[in-house]
Amino acid sequence: MKAAGFALPCRPRRARWHRGSVTVLGLALIAGCAQPPPAAMPPVSGVRYEFVVLGEEGQAVARAITSDASCPAIEFDGRAQPMDVRARPALVPERPQRFGAGVSKAAAFPVLTCEKAIPGGVARAAIDGRPLRLPKAEPQRIVILGDTGCLLLARGNAYQACNDPAAWPFPTVADSAAAAAPDLVIHVGDYHYREDPCPPGNEQCAGSPWGYGWDAWEADLFAPSRRLLAAAPWIVVRGNHESCSRAGQGWWRFLDPRPLAARRTCDDPADDATGDYSEPYAVPLSTAVATDTQFIVFDSSRVGVTPLATSDPMYRNYLAQFERAFALAARRPDSFFMLHHPVLAFAANPAKPEAPYPGNAGLQSVLQTLYPAALFPPTVQASLAGHNHLFEVVSFSTPHPAQFVLGNGGDWADVPLRKPLPAGITPAPGAIVASMVALNEFGFTTIERAAAGWRFVARDTRGVPMATCTLDRKRANCVLQGG
Repeated sequence: MKAAGFALPCRPRRARWHRGSVTVLGLALIAGCAQPPPAAMPPVSGVRYEFVVLGEEGQAVARAITSDASCPAIEFDGRAQPMDVRARPALVPERPQRFGAGVSKAAAFPVLTCEKAIPGGVARAAIDGRPLRLPKAEPQRIVILGDTGCLLLARGNAYQACNDPAAWPFPTVADSAAAAAPDLVIHVGDYHYREDPCPPGNEQCAGSPWGYGWDAWEADLFAPSRRLLAAAPWIVVRGNHESCSRAGQGWWRFLDPRPLAARRTCDDPADDATGDYSEPYAVPLSTAVATDTQFIVFDSSRVGVTPLATSDPMYRNYLAQFERAFALAARRPDSFFMLHHPVLAFAANPAKPEAPYPGNAGLQSVLQTLYPAALFPPTVQASLAGHNHLFEVVSFSTPHPAQFVLGNGGDWADVPLRKPLPAGITPAPGAIVASMVALNEFGFTTIERAAAGWRFVARDTRGVPMATCTLDRKRANCVLQGG
């Protein structure tokens, strides 16, 4: 079956499929038809997971998470060398004022995190004989997803059914995304959601690990993503769930591509002013074409929802970081600006469906200082974000870049946005909406080059297209599949 630019492995028969749910027959079709790539070979040592993240200027960094006392060797074109220690096993003392409103505990990390920068020109790399996916000179197919963990939060009595593959479909989403054979994977943040224990008697999440340690991180991200981690290098964006007061310790230990510095670990609340912020960086899409599109990665994890006063230290931090990010954006004619919080999108307001929440006012208050008319510089073609648990695309008749929200990876879906939008509503002052599409169904998105610009395809948990959007010079045009 041909679907929006790549061949799926087979043609699934019509199934008893319900939007937002997975029937037994549907699961059988997933297992028999999607044919995800085989899981990585069983480890011959204590290495639990190995993967590649991309950092500044596209530098590829190999990571290994192991229960061994020392780091494994890594092979570059057949030559072995030891990996470097990134973070040693630790029991991090309980921090005060955790976000969760229930009980809290120390964060246990009984695993060793190892890393090694992959030199340019390396053709093959492997850890314990298991090959790593290296960056391609000209990636053709990109998978993007976000907001993937299973929500366990005492505040608001918000307990997702982590044991139900229909209610928490991220394992299926991740396997379907791996089956798409991507050249690159992008996660737009919020990997970890299991903050409080499942209540006694709740069979839907019974037995789930919780807290900010390794067991919850493994359950929320690493175990369900095993095939997707092995499928392609990842670009990782930090979400608000990875701020220091929440799962920031795991973020710095496992995911951030930069070297781990002592005061950036989020272990000590006294260092949060350092650990909650990190410098923006650029990842060029192509190493073969110097003028090709680049991804700008921006850490918005700590921002709130209200405008920032110019005297606020957060305002000053973000102002300096946006200036540096936009200097990076000026180096190439086209950039995708990636941050977790949507600046130019709407969020559902269950209490007032006719009045959805606008884009993030904290970030807008800083961006208006730099680019009052469009918030972003002219080279930014689109902003890619998560945070809202939807697939949403907003395009503008004003010079604002298109906004893509890709936060439908598995955490509880938001209620649908009202259609059509109320007349004159806008996500940011001065932004005039030309069109909008929003779906609150679980899935992931693929990005490929089109004849002019780019093609984004929103896919359901099985990889079946739900909407196709073309992006050309900041303008997005979307068509829903099936009506």
